[in-house]
Amino acid sequence: MSSKKNIVIIGASGAIGGAFTQNLVHRDDIATLNAFSRREITADHGKILAGSLDLLSEPSIATAAERAAANGPIDWVIVATGMLHDNTIMPEKSLRDVDPEKMARVMAINTIGPALVMKHFLPKLHRDRPVVFAALSARVSSISDNFLGGWYSYRAAKSALNMLIKNASIEMARRNNQAMIVGLHPGTVDSNLSQPFKANVAADHLFTPDQSVGKMIAVIDQLTSENSGKCFAFDGSEVLP
Repeated sequence: MSSKKNIVIIGASGAIGGAFTQNLVHRDDIATLNAFSRREITADHGKILAGSLDLLSEPSIATAAERAAANGPIDWVIVATGMLHDNTIMPEKSLRDVDPEKMARVMAINTIGPALVMKHFLPKLHRDRPVVFAALSARVSSISDNFLGGWYSYRAAKSALNMLIKNASIEMARRNNQAMIVGLHPGTVDSNLSQPFKANVAADHLFTPDQSVGKMIAVIDQLTSENSGKCFAFDGSEVLP
């Protein structure tokens, strides 16, 4: 069995997912990079296998998992997706702003979609060597660190994602005690997601996608099975529940 990795990036057309793709494709320890996104990217390297995946469609997630596993068991899955706002949704400032349809969409992208990715991709991971499943979370998911309030839907969705990660880590440890199932906080990244809010961020705390991804890859490379079920920031510090 090859020691080189078969990895999956979900959200490869986004700023962070694209940076993960371009950072990892040049690593010698990676044989295949399955780059999935709703808007399929153009593969610009022989290692990249581009494909489509819609987080709101379970059949599309199941099909993508089968396609990635056709190259052999998977070593890493990185879910580089997330939604804070769009053309019709902005983070709530108070309970007055809570809208059930908008909240449901934020939950669908940030919580339910990643749960379905876990459902279909985790069984495709190696069972006899270290494997990683990492999903983008956020520091605002921390209940103990919430002193500002607001952002009801996004905070709740990412907190729920962290619970899913914890649950999945317990289940996966029974199958492979070398599995590492974690959340990653990328920091504030100069992207569409942070666009309306980055004016309030100090320059030295605003990362390019490449900077953030480089830091998160360094965190992944240092993970051990004892870290499974937790959420880590870009600097390696644990994001408390």
